[in-house]
Amino acid sequence: MLSPKKLLLLFLFVLVGFVLYTFISTGFFRTVENRFEGETVLEIPIKGAEDITISATDSFAIVSATARLTFPPTEQEKGGLYYMELKSGNLVLTHLTPNFERPFAPHGISMFKRDSVYTIAAINHTLDGHSIEVFTLVGKELTHIRTEKTTKLTSPNDIVLLDENRFYVTNDHKYEKGFGRLMEDYGNLAVSNVLYFDGQQFSEAAEGISFANGINIDNQRNLVFVASPRRFLIKVYSKNDDNSLTFVEDIPCGTGVDNIEFDAEGNLWVGCHPNLLRFTAYAKGKKETSPSEVLKIAYRATGDYSVESIYSNDGTQVSATSVAAPFGNLLLVGTVKDDKMLVLQASE
Repeated sequence: MLSPKKLLLLFLFVLVGFVLYTFISTGFFRTVENRFEGETVLEIPIKGAEDITISATDSFAIVSATARLTFPPTEQEKGGLYYMELKSGNLVLTHLTPNFERPFAPHGISMFKRDSVYTIAAINHTLDGHSIEVFTLVGKELTHIRTEKTTKLTSPNDIVLLDENRFYVTNDHKYEKGFGRLMEDYGNLAVSNVLYFDGQQFSEAAEGISFANGINIDNQRNLVFVASPRRFLIKVYSKNDDNSLTFVEDIPCGTGVDNIEFDAEGNLWVGCHPNLLRFTAYAKGKKETSPSEVLKIAYRATGDYSVESIYSNDGTQVSATSVAAPFGNLLLVGTVKDDKMLVLQASE
């Protein structure tokens, strides 16, 4: 039996190991350089443009923006969906939801087109709970269609539509508060999941994920990509006929991956948080800046991929990048709670 002194030493050893592991696994010791081979075309004033999705066919973007203050919120946050026309190059934002009468703090979004009508789904966080708000978009006319809610939406983060009615949605936490949530954040507990909605009910499609965040689908290859920022991974799944997901492999990224978008060649573009502890402090209002990064991932086949850092910044230009949506040689970069979004242009 160990003596009290040895037990104390063992406890201290485990505690120091846990703290060191947390620092290393969250990127605390990484030096983030200001690097981009291109130019900043525009800095557009908008608070918390957390997610952006693009219609390459009709040359416009939808921006999900919420004026976030601190996390977790202590009062109802306000936000909206915005339309940005891209073809002319004017890049002007048009507010689509100024008359939406319910509390609306949109987070992850997705868009699906059939004929001339777009379906847009947005995760909504309110003080009364979480929901998914579904709209149709014709031209610049946005109409609210329905609200989807379930107790299984413990902490929804991002969504991808399969058609007008069906979608996948990520829960970034299993536990909403308490010790369980603490262990998810700092102990790297992998218990979050992906839900599937068949148009009537929710079911679990994938589980055992550490902080399931951004999600998107490559329909041509029948692959679903899920960001796990706490483990610096993009997780790859194959979509089954019953819409369950089968794990294929992890793509190590070395940074806190967030939302995922595709370019015309099928490459993944990911907004990232290189230092998760710094990001947490920033999100809680304890730090003024948080580093940003954008990755481009070329995924060719199982085990055959490359990861390239396209943009990085220590937070002085833009903090807490959450999404990077490509359109030609332009890159629309959004953030969790900064007061602007960027339009970048890569060098030829």
